[in-house]
Amino acid sequence: MKLINAAIALLTIPAVAAFAPVAPSFGVRTIGAPSTFDFALDAKKSIEDLTEAELKGKKVLIRCDVNVPLDGKTITDDTRIRSSVPTIEYLKSKGAIVTVCSHLGRPKDGPEDKFSLGPCAERLGELLGQEVKLCPDSIGDEVKAMVDAAKEGDVLMLENTRFYKEEEKNDPAHVEKLAAPFDLFVNDAFGTAHRAHASTEGVTKFLQPSVSGYLLAKELEYLDGAIQNGEKPMAAIVGGSKVSSKITVLNALLDKCDKIIIGGGMVFTFLKAKGLSVGTSLVEDDYVETAKEVMEKADKLGKQILLPSDIIVADKFDAEAETQIVKADAIPDGWMGLDNGPDSTAEQKEFLSDCKTVIMNGPMGVFEFKAFEKGTFGIVDILADLTKEKGAVTIIGGGDSVAACEKSGRAGDMSHISTGGGASLELLEGKVLPGVAALNDK
Repeated sequence: MKLINAAIALLTIPAVAAFAPVAPSFGVRTIGAPSTFDFALDAKKSIEDLTEAELKGKKVLIRCDVNVPLDGKTITDDTRIRSSVPTIEYLKSKGAIVTVCSHLGRPKDGPEDKFSLGPCAERLGELLGQEVKLCPDSIGDEVKAMVDAAKEGDVLMLENTRFYKEEEKNDPAHVEKLAAPFDLFVNDAFGTAHRAHASTEGVTKFLQPSVSGYLLAKELEYLDGAIQNGEKPMAAIVGGSKVSSKITVLNALLDKCDKIIIGGGMVFTFLKAKGLSVGTSLVEDDYVETAKEVMEKADKLGKQILLPSDIIVADKFDAEAETQIVKADAIPDGWMGLDNGPDSTAEQKEFLSDCKTVIMNGPMGVFEFKAFEKGTFGIVDILADLTKEKGAVTIIGGGDSVAACEKSGRAGDMSHISTGGGASLELLEGKVLPGVAALNDK
């Protein structure tokens, strides 16, 4: 498995904030950073590189990402828990004693009942068809006693690792306590692999071997394959609210992709950079020059950037706002853009029609509001049809992009739905993922 720093930025900006006007708070930035797609990590070991003797009867600590959304104690989306099952099942089948660790939410001052992993342990047990005992803590004598008492094929879950501030600080003394009951470590949490925390990076200093699970390996291999060796023409769809949060993404994707579609609230900073009036739409004035630089870079590289030609505008940021469709160069004063218009969607379909690899990162509009969902669902349909009808590779990343695909009913038609967030952003920026770099080389 060749683990290469090549992926897309998968940010999780809430959809309803993607177009909301805000006061600018950033300085002018330039886009002179070099391409980051050439940085490579050495091949890392995965669970399949371990012999049965290395797993049978061994106490395995596996870092999963079960940071699921909850409504009280009810899990509203168990995708992350289900994604962890294949690796856990494999370890069980080899006779390992499996203990899952993860964080949930952002506890501030120690244990909070609303952030307990109890619901996650219960749901994992349902998926595995066996009891998953929740340990009362993530460290300590009681945890060790429960691990020691477990039998081959048993599955335990530690309580929320972030109930200790030392987790995120990667405190060595805490790390040693966390690792103490176990023999080896498996990291299967791509979404937190960019964090050098006790449960992602620190434990590798005490537990050997330390290897990747199926989910982590799949994400890295799939994204690497699509970006490094993806069939051309290659396109990227970059949505979201702010140029400031996507400048590194745009810079890197311009180097690698043939075509770029820009959508979301960031569109209006680009329109203003072209000298157009944008009404009360979201604009980062400090990034207007940056937007100009992006477009100039695209021209120099011979790359194509597509901005929307028509916009659905509203008189206020509200699900029940008055709306109208206007040309992108005719946004009236006092109105704000909240979605692409139908002409833009038609142009996007033509623009992408010959593409063999397409990456989507971010919605085109405030799709959580019925009046402003058509632009996002339209491009989701375009990608799904490209995959089904033409065999294109389509990668969906970012919380809002994934949510839009799920809501539209087309998620199953995409080539790959990534679980990554900030981890993929840092891959793209050329940063080493501590949780990956710390694993054993092949």
